[in-house]
Parts: sequence; C-alpha cells; structure tokens
Amino acid sequence: MAEIVVIFDFDKTIIDLDSDNWVVDEFGASDMFDQLVPTMPWNTVMDTMMKEIHARGKTMQDIEQVLKRTPVIPGVVPAIKAAHALGCDLKIVSDANLFFVETILEHSGIKDCFSEINTNPSYVDDKGKLRIRPYHDFDHKCNNPCPPNMCKGLVIERMQAASLAMEGNNNMKRMIYLGDGAGDFCPSLMLKEQDFVMPRKDFPMWKLMNENRQLIKAKIHGWTDGEELQHILLRIIEAITTIEEKQILSAVDHSKFQTIYSH
Repeated sequence: MAEIVVIFDFDKTIIDLDSDNWVVDEFGASDMFDQLVPTMPWNTVMDTMMKEIHARGKTMQDIEQVLKRTPVIPGVVPAIKAAHALGCDLKIVSDANLFFVETILEHSGIKDCFSEINTNPSYVDDKGKLRIRPYHDFDHKCNNPCPPNMCKGLVIERMQAASLAMEGNNNMKRMIYLGDGAGDFCPSLMLKEQDFVMPRKDFPMWKLMNENRQLIKAKIHGWTDGEELQHILLRIIEAITTIEEKQILSAVDHSKFQTIYSH
C-alpha cells in the first residue's frame, strides 16, 4: 500500500521539543545561543554552537548521549510503527540536522520505518567535530515563512513530481503531512485535494492555516498529543485504504461486465 505517503516533521511532531534547543540547553550554552540567534540564520547558529560545544571539551559521544535522552511524544512511536506495518511510505522533512534526527530515530527503534530523511546535512570533520550545513544553501527564494536554509514546500513538490512521473496524474500517491511549525505551512500549500494535512493544534502551523484556510486544498485534521495523532492518522489511512479497495473492486466488476458483454 505504498500509494500512501506519510510525511513527518521532526521537532515538536515526533519529539516533544526542538532538538537544537535541547542540545544547546543540555550543554549549558543557552546564553551564547540566545546572543547569536538575532545575528545570523538559525542553521549557521547551530553550526557555530557545535564548534563552541566541542571547544568546551564535549565529544560526538557526549552529543549522542544527550540526543538519546530526548523526550519523544508519547504515542507517536506506535503510530509510526503501525503506519509502516500497514505498508505506508514514511518520510521525514525536518529543519533539524541528519545526525540529530538519525540518532534519535535509531534510539527510538523507528529509523528503519522511514524510506527518506530530508533535513540539513551534517558531518564529522577531520577534527572529530560535528558540522551542520543548509539544505537549500540559502537560495530557495520562497515567499512563504520558510527559513532561508530550507523550503519544505520544494521538497514536497519534488516528491509529487516523482510520483507523477512514476504513477501518472490519475494514480498519484496520496500524501498525509504532519507538522507544527511555521516552516510546515509552505508544504501544506502544495498538497492536493486528495491529500491530508495534520497540524498540531495551537502551534504556528495551525495558526497560519486557520488564517489562510482558503489556500489549503488538502483535508485538515488537527491533533494535540501523540494519542490523538495516532488515532487520527490510522483512521485516515484506514479511510484511504477502504476507498481504494472499493475502487479496485468496482474496476474489477466493471471489467467482468465488459468481458461478459463482449461475448
């Protein structure tokens, strides 16, 4: 049933906070972080903060241990496992970074549930320090409230184009997008009438969508906590699957009728 693509944001959608803030706070570097945020893009701030954290003697292993303590939203891991078990194609679109995302997903036992992780690249340099780079190199030119280093709407458009090339216009994969932040508003604008969007209630994405309902083509289902997320997500998957099964049965019956009629 890979006709359903479920796309998750990461911070405050899978985990219950911002992973960048979590790491900075856990290493007691919040004062420097707060001073830097007004002066440069967030992505550049995090690369600078990694240099500072390493300069204080912290290693990659120390960062990994902090990430493994990250609180995950209760109910989200079972929801992800259930959607994967039902045959959905799960993907991440996040403005965090690859090392943070992969470490937390792996520790939570759900990394293998995802076929694709779209996030800011990160790597360990020759001095053993974590470096973070922008996903879109500050050049995406989007007019929506996207950060300069990543337009999630462009990522969704790429997925849609790939689906169109493979499946054709009449069989494009249905998408379910889950998010919370202002950067998740842009991808919600790219979704089609056949798609679903699940904003976290009372978060920036929810507010932007309520202010711009006329721009949203997809069906909107808000959620508050992991239990509600799991319930709504699995109900949507069930509804899509039921509709598709009915369409397949209808097509089979129609084919049988044509065969009988032709004889």
